[in-house]
Amino acid sequence: MTKGRQRPVMLVWGGELASQRRLYWRSVLFIWLALIWLMIFLLVPSVLLMALGFAQRGPYGEIIWQFTFNNFTRLAGFGLQGWTSDYLWIVGRSVWVATVTTVVCLLLAYPVTFYIASRRPRARNIWLALVVVPFCTNLVIRTYAWMLILAPSMPLARAAQALGLIDPGRALYPSSFAVYLGMVSSSLPFAILPLYTNVERLDWSIVEAARDLYASKWRVFRHAILPQTLPGLLVAVILTFVPAMGAFVVPDLLGGAKYMLIGNLMQQQFGASRDWPFGAAASLTLILLTLAGLLAMRRFGRGVEVV
Repeated sequence: MTKGRQRPVMLVWGGELASQRRLYWRSVLFIWLALIWLMIFLLVPSVLLMALGFAQRGPYGEIIWQFTFNNFTRLAGFGLQGWTSDYLWIVGRSVWVATVTTVVCLLLAYPVTFYIASRRPRARNIWLALVVVPFCTNLVIRTYAWMLILAPSMPLARAAQALGLIDPGRALYPSSFAVYLGMVSSSLPFAILPLYTNVERLDWSIVEAARDLYASKWRVFRHAILPQTLPGLLVAVILTFVPAMGAFVVPDLLGGAKYMLIGNLMQQQFGASRDWPFGAAASLTLILLTLAGLLAMRRFGRGVEVV
């Protein structure tokens, strides 16, 4: 006896009857479309940026495609007139500002998310809308709004003048205080929203159990609340630290020329200075620092299910 020809298995996908083979090639097509998209807009620019970082700048701003490490040694402080720490201070200041911004945003996000989660559903939606509203306004406009708020004739500047913190008739910017204020205000929603998703689903029975065992407030937070909100905390750290590392609008407008970060250095090199190879080297350094931070967060959050 000869076996009959096996009929292909038919499946329903999207209301359409299709075979497994057809579904397989369709999925391959979708994957390749995504891969092509990533190659065009992510991989190719990254490769060009890497090649540009090892190129040279000509006397008139043109790019000379000759391999060199001079851009990275210059960023490390070794120039034609000896060693200087100016660029290292810029890199270190960028890491410091991003770290402080992330820590302050997390310290503010925790009470805000618990307050929103404790409201009634209708009020909760209103508070979440107020958190999201700043996203509807351009960052430059929001930064200019802070410039108006910190102007010499406004209450904050007048109070600082009365306390002797600034000279009479001066504004609260450019200053490091204004930079941190602008950075925190622009990054705070990125910390609130991921934490809120975990706080809203918090298992309060664990918290009550810790209280029944006479745990202090710190121990309740450390052993009952923090482990449950750790996935949202990791996402909040990533969403605040990574953009803060490359920020240039807020430091430029609220910090002035004396408070330069690595984002301002890149903007300057690709703009007025027309030193694209050095700007690309600074960009690659920023990418490496960001990847190092992400790897550290991945190691810290190993075993944590990020949702």
